[in-house]
Amino acid sequence: MARAVLLIEALEVEDRRFQSRTTARLRRSLRDQAKALELSDSEFKAHYRLTKELFQDLCTELKPYMVASRRKTKINVECKVLTALSFYATGSYQKPVGMSYLHGLCQASVSNAVKEVTMALNTYNMLKKYINFPGTRQERQAIINGFSNKYGFPGCLGCIDSTHVAMIRPTEHEERFFNRKHYHSRNVQIICDSDLNIINIDASFGGATHDAHIWKNSQISQHVQELHNRGEAVWLLGDSGYPLRPWLLTPIVNAEPVSAYEHYTNMHCLTRNTVERCIGVLKARWRCLLAHRVLHYNHHMVAKIINACAVLHNMCNRHRLPIPQLPSSDILEDQNNQIPQQPLQGVAVGAEQQLLASGRQQRELIVQRLWSAPRP
Repeated sequence: MARAVLLIEALEVEDRRFQSRTTARLRRSLRDQAKALELSDSEFKAHYRLTKELFQDLCTELKPYMVASRRKTKINVECKVLTALSFYATGSYQKPVGMSYLHGLCQASVSNAVKEVTMALNTYNMLKKYINFPGTRQERQAIINGFSNKYGFPGCLGCIDSTHVAMIRPTEHEERFFNRKHYHSRNVQIICDSDLNIINIDASFGGATHDAHIWKNSQISQHVQELHNRGEAVWLLGDSGYPLRPWLLTPIVNAEPVSAYEHYTNMHCLTRNTVERCIGVLKARWRCLLAHRVLHYNHHMVAKIINACAVLHNMCNRHRLPIPQLPSSDILEDQNNQIPQQPLQGVAVGAEQQLLASGRQQRELIVQRLWSAPRP
């Protein structure tokens, strides 16, 4: 009897192995037959957000940073990149992405492909090439001119805001990621220029962190302060959730109607809206970042996926690729899941009070400058 049971179990194991091998051969066959590059240009961009030429350039750039497999059944770089792009673009689960007739991968292979491509996009060279805060006076002046020409706001080196990207409950330090809307997330700080390019991104903080705390502890905060101390008349624009500083200007809450202060606030909001549009475009292209999609990765990988999508966003912008239309239901749901930051409360003391006073002085100068400037 025991021998019969063992024999049945052995047959079942062999049957499962046979089915597994058959499925693997079928997937390889599908991958061999899948010809994504034969899709029309519009279909290819709808699936992967990039043009075929840009996709091929991306594969060439990423290949040195990806694992070279010697297995007969190896998945080539092109298939891995296509799979990762599809995952970023749709925010779908890994299994449906792999089951697409264009990929032919099992869930585990999709997971490996996404991780491998994400790590390649997070290498220092890729991040430095595509996400770069202006390092020279000429580069800074180009961004300032962009904001001045489009919106008439002087000295603006960038607009800053944060957005939440949902993730599954982490296994460590859960309290750092549980936000006020009662879900787990990363709170991502983004600074952009007037052309919606991301010039700085910080995805290292959990959703429980206030925007002002992320800004205070970021390297870019110290850098902009140093520029100010060197005498450069440059500043970022942020909402009232940020502390007013000579190098970070905020709107004037409850400004008197038809006054210089209301005019400044209107100009400020018009210009600062750039970063909100930048975040909207980023999430319209790479829908895995939408708050209601929820990334099923550990919080370290979530941060890297966010960085990878920012790199790809800037690549698309450089090549002036069209922005896919995001359904209004997705827009509304993502907005409902964001955390509006309240103005900072409390009385500033000591050095904080001095910085606040300096910020008010700087803001007053801009208020008068904008009020006296000719208007169309």
